[in-house]
Amino acid sequence: MQLILTNITIQQRHYWLGSTPRGLAFVGSPNGAADEWCHFFPQATTTFDEQANQAAGQALDAYLTGQSTTFDLPLDQTTGTALQQQVWQALQQLPYGQTCTYSDLAAQLNRPQAVRAIASAVGRNPLLVVVPCHRVLRKDGQLGGYRGGLPMKRRLLALEQTN
Repeated sequence: MQLILTNITIQQRHYWLGSTPRGLAFVGSPNGAADEWCHFFPQATTTFDEQANQAAGQALDAYLTGQSTTFDLPLDQTTGTALQQQVWQALQQLPYGQTCTYSDLAAQLNRPQAVRAIASAVGRNPLLVVVPCHRVLRKDGQLGGYRGGLPMKRRLLALEQTN
């Protein structure tokens, strides 16, 4: 897989974006490591191109600044397992401003006994924010984990509640 990487700045935070010819494949954590993408695409070869991924950068900026509630971007989600892809597709169906639990997601996917596997698939989402894994909470209502950090998860959920 060939991944084209770009570093963008939104609200004084740096984000790495990675794309393939199929579409956006990776959104890094705010101020995340330049090699964060390696955890998701260990076999990828990369090209750094500061001119690439501009549409994705603009869409992410519009979302994070409350100017947009959706992403209309081609995505490349071909690298995940069948279960991961199924979970990521389900995450994209979660309405803006709403949350669910890992158990809810497992039930929705007709896999009520696979809550841990579902949670693991949520955690392996390479498209931070764009595929809204931040909308998934623990059964007890606590935030749970988040690759972008819990402060970012809180900000995203608060942003979605005010828009």
